[in-house]
Amino acid sequence: MSPSLQPGENTALEAFSGMVIVTHDVDPRLDVNLTAFLLTDSGKVQGDSGIVYYNQPKGPQGVATFISPQDSGAVKSHCINFDLQKAPTGITKIAVTLTEDKRLGFSAVKNLKAEIHSGGHVLHLLPNAFKTENGIIVLELYVRNGQCKARAIWQGFSSGLDGLCKNYGVDVDESSAPQPSPSAPALLTSSLNLQKVSGSINLTKGQKPVLIEKTPEITASISWPSGTDYDVLALVFTKDGGQVDVATFGAEGVPPLMNYGNGAVVHMGDVGRGDGSDKTEIIKIRLNDDILAVVPVAYSAQSNGTGSFYEYQVSMLIDNKRGTTVSIPAKNASKKSTVYSCVPGIIRNTPQGIIIDPVERYSRPNSENRPKLVREKDGTIDVVMDAGPVNEYK
Repeated sequence: MSPSLQPGENTALEAFSGMVIVTHDVDPRLDVNLTAFLLTDSGKVQGDSGIVYYNQPKGPQGVATFISPQDSGAVKSHCINFDLQKAPTGITKIAVTLTEDKRLGFSAVKNLKAEIHSGGHVLHLLPNAFKTENGIIVLELYVRNGQCKARAIWQGFSSGLDGLCKNYGVDVDESSAPQPSPSAPALLTSSLNLQKVSGSINLTKGQKPVLIEKTPEITASISWPSGTDYDVLALVFTKDGGQVDVATFGAEGVPPLMNYGNGAVVHMGDVGRGDGSDKTEIIKIRLNDDILAVVPVAYSAQSNGTGSFYEYQVSMLIDNKRGTTVSIPAKNASKKSTVYSCVPGIIRNTPQGIIIDPVERYSRPNSENRPKLVREKDGTIDVVMDAGPVNEYK
């Protein structure tokens, strides 16, 4: 029978390297995520690089590596590889933690358990019962007297990831957190310092992104008053680094495509110029693990004449179909009459939920080139205006 650890117990491991596997029953109501903190003797991280999770999957020098969670039948697995012999100077401990980000608490997580695989042996860790806690320290891996050791913790936090971050010296104060540079680690642009919001939210350029619940289907709609003809396309960035354009019309070297990924991103049809009510074009989105971001674009061809995005009050609305909408209105829109493309916001897909970032970017005057999506050094997806092919004449 494989050895096991009760909460509070510790033991020496057979090797300095191995894998931690946390499993529980699959439940679509839940959103469980694993995060590892790389700690000094004082129990604090040294900086942003001291956090290993889905958006920063590799710790410095290979001390820890996050592996994307997997479903196998009725069981979900969360894994992280570790090698404490590769720990940077000052790092002596790895804390492996879990959060349940739909606020149901770990009492709703059934058959929760952890294993440590090291040196050909398996060590089992069984938790205490939990109630309303939505953050847990599962275990610690550490070096003591030349040995690699493990301690079962299973300590719960009612404040979820915020509580864990504060416990380990990570500043997640939204009111004082600086905006990261493009080369900064992804901590501040991820959902680590974003609380999930619900209801009706208005965002404008310059505001921080928001995190909303990920649902089986969301819509991104772009609207404008009648009397002109805008067209909406969606740029999709995939896990392998590719870009797919979903649109009713083509661009140079890019044919029209109204349905990507067997319904993952679908254009619901062109709406033409005309009198009457306001016009809306809709993109239906069913996010999967292959999609990292979806970027809706509003475009009006030069052949439609001039007129600014501000004048026509072009706005975007994200709806998760469960009572939460995020609106990016046109009150700060460009007033230049020869600007033909606008990206109101970026929709980023994360395990914690959907991040809506109100970037409000515009093409240069007289350009009809599509935007291009890029992956920054921190792993986030961003948009570069005018870097794509020229839209076909409409």
